[in-house]
Amino acid sequence: MKKSVLIAVASLAIGFLSNKAIAQTQDTTKKDTTKATAAPATSTAAASGDVVGVMSTSTNYAPMALAIKSAQLEPTLQAAGPFTIFAPNDVAFSKLPKAQFDALMKDPAKFAPILKYHVVAGKYTKTDIIKALGAGKGKADLKTIDGQTLHLSVNDKSNLQITDAKGNAVLVTAFDTEASNGVVHGINGIMMP
Repeated sequence: MKKSVLIAVASLAIGFLSNKAIAQTQDTTKKDTTKATAAPATSTAAASGDVVGVMSTSTNYAPMALAIKSAQLEPTLQAAGPFTIFAPNDVAFSKLPKAQFDALMKDPAKFAPILKYHVVAGKYTKTDIIKALGAGKGKADLKTIDGQTLHLSVNDKSNLQITDAKGNAVLVTAFDTEASNGVVHGINGIMMP
């Protein structure tokens, strides 16, 4: 068991680091026309602006930025931080029934706790997460800004997954979108506190 956990963490680390090396060697001067259709596995480009501003300018995270503004969390997340945001991508938000999404957008008191559950105090890059998983023998816990716990682990396909308080798992689909006050990682679902 111990050996398989170490192999999984090593596989995850190699995958993360190889994605970063590939991203660093690609020509970034060309305009990326694929952003509207697919999220990159890794984003190492330095962004200007806070985490909310960075999400607002991305087609993948615009629904999350809109939700943050609707729930009146924008001033909190524009502070110095740093913050790590596990942001549901546009596909994750599209899976919510429209009536439920509209009701949440109109009720900041109900929406804010759900959104805060995606925000961790401190900056945890992909490298930091790998270190935490290695130290935790394949598992790590991070505290949200509301003091709740997110459980990180490596699944059987060597993907980083986060398990919420209700036992639902989401996968991290994009890493290290840098902001002036933190970092944004993309996830493929909405977590519930």
